[in-house]
Amino acid sequence: MARKNANDNPLAPVTVAVGQEDLLLDRAVQEVVAAARAADADTDVRDLTPDQLSPGTLAELTSPSLFAERKVVVVRSAQDLSADTVKDVKGYFGAPVDEITLVLLHAGGAKGKGLLDAARKAGAREVACAKMTKPADRLAFVRGEFRGLGRSATPEACQALVDAIGSDLRELASAVSQLVADVEGTIDEAVVGRYYTGRAEASSFTVADRAVEGRAAEALEALRWSLATGVAPVMITSALAQGVRAIGKLSSARGGRPADLARELGMPPWKIDRVRQQMRGWTPDGVAVALAAVAEADAGVKGGGDDPEYALEKAVVAVARAARARRG
Repeated sequence: MARKNANDNPLAPVTVAVGQEDLLLDRAVQEVVAAARAADADTDVRDLTPDQLSPGTLAELTSPSLFAERKVVVVRSAQDLSADTVKDVKGYFGAPVDEITLVLLHAGGAKGKGLLDAARKAGAREVACAKMTKPADRLAFVRGEFRGLGRSATPEACQALVDAIGSDLRELASAVSQLVADVEGTIDEAVVGRYYTGRAEASSFTVADRAVEGRAAEALEALRWSLATGVAPVMITSALAQGVRAIGKLSSARGGRPADLARELGMPPWKIDRVRQQMRGWTPDGVAVALAAVAEADAGVKGGGDDPEYALEKAVVAVARAARARRG
């Protein structure tokens, strides 16, 4: 979710939303507009792009009204404002107008940094809307969406949803809303699987999970479905490598509570429990053999072989066999 600074009043004179995650930027604007309209249903909202702001335009938009109407002025892509308009905006920071809220959307980075620095120096309310590039961030986003809607979902369900939907936050938010609207009680992994069968089963992580559990037939079925639905082979070898490495890390770690092991190994606690279940048939030699097989497949899908699909099938079978080494 978007992170805010200590000044958490959406009706602060100036709000600056910083980042490039479109959903979070839109939500930052919506939050301000909703707060303004809660205070005054007739609030006037002006949503502008840099080409709509010339020198003097901001002064016109923020000039006091005879009727003291509340107004929200949204400026998108503020990093692209002209130098003269930036001077106008900086001047406004020093003398904001009552009943008017200025919202600047800024991509962050070097371009337009002077404007961003000036806003911060003036004490603007700041909302962080950075791109979520890490799977852990998207997982936290999904958990936050469920909490925000007053519903509970298991850690496995949240992970399954991220695996099924991918990195698009709008799609993740929409999926959470759909599940909350349609399902009563706690949302678990089985529920996510029913709603997103095609996508969830095509996930590279599903292939890896079935393989490290020694379920070769199911892993191969998931592999074929993944490839048929367009999952990149390199994503599958990556997921297989992550799954086997997790087995190796946990098997060589000292015993302890999931929370302690999570900190030591850099995994979420729920994943510690899952990997513990998956590692029952593994041996140290099995981990080494599986990693070698995955490395060979990775080279094959990156141009070192003639048939990427066959390379993946060999790796999946090798990992599944390694998972059953201790069981004989």
